Amino acid sequence: VDEGMMPVIPPRKSRKHPRKYDKYFYKLRHLVENAFLLLKRWRGIATRYAKNAASFAAAVQIRCIAIWLLLY
Repeated sequence: VDEGMMPVIPPRKSRKHPRKYDKYFYKLRHLVENAFLLLKRWRGIATRYAKNAASFAAAVQIRCIAIWLLLY
């Protein structure tokens, strides 16, 4: 582990000396990756149709609200 970083991805089961990892951080990482996947499924965000940062941020916020409404 360099620079004080800890691995978050679990090691392979066939590894002779398995390294330690934090299961809580792995779950959070998975949650964040899935959120980006849901955002990228919307074509306007994936291809960045918005010409300025404010429009792009607004599109991301609208998509996040739509995802939140669908899930809850």
